[in-house]
Amino acid sequence: MKLISVNVGQPRRVPWRGETVATAIFKEPVEGAVQLRRLNLDGDRQADLEVHGGPDKAVYVYPSEHYEFWRRELPGTELPWGAFGENFTSEGFFEEDTGIGDRFRVGSAAVAVTQPRMPCYKLGIKFGRNDMIKRFLASRRTGFYLSVVEEGQVRAGDAVELLAREKNQVSVADITRLYVADNPDPNLLRQAAGLAALPANWRDYFLQRLQPAS
Repeated sequence: MKLISVNVGQPRRVPWRGETVATAIFKEPVEGAVQLRRLNLDGDRQADLEVHGGPDKAVYVYPSEHYEFWRRELPGTELPWGAFGENFTSEGFFEEDTGIGDRFRVGSAAVAVTQPRMPCYKLGIKFGRNDMIKRFLASRRTGFYLSVVEEGQVRAGDAVELLAREKNQVSVADITRLYVADNPDPNLLRQAAGLAALPANWRDYFLQRLQPAS
């Protein structure tokens, strides 16, 4: 596993439905070493801190392998690295194989997996498509967020090395499946709700879903 690209961006204001909204979804690759801090990469910011950023969403990872799918789905659309608003475009680092709470070394930094990415309307703004949120979630190609365990420097080409697996293994893909399922597996819901590395809002949501399943 490794980083293909490290991408950053600053908030900008863009038109949307007759209004102007702020978004930092526009990311561009950077060369050389970049300092990864507790809340983000140097040179990277989030526009709406109520729903983006923070210690549980310090870094957004998107697998480079998903780009081929989107090239077929969105013919004629330019898709440079960072197109989905990701900070890390990765190789060999997938939702199905990566567990919530798993820890990795990237460059001189250490990170932990926290949650899948749930798309918001700004993804639709980025691609100029009203159906993009639905298509993105339906694809199950969500990517995932990382928290920063140890600050350090990262750069394109760095290896992504596993440091430790979460004992109560629930993959990023499992979390997405539980979120979208009409009748989620109650045992997996309980397992997910007990993950200390999963942010509290997710755990509360799964506990609520357990009530009718009990």
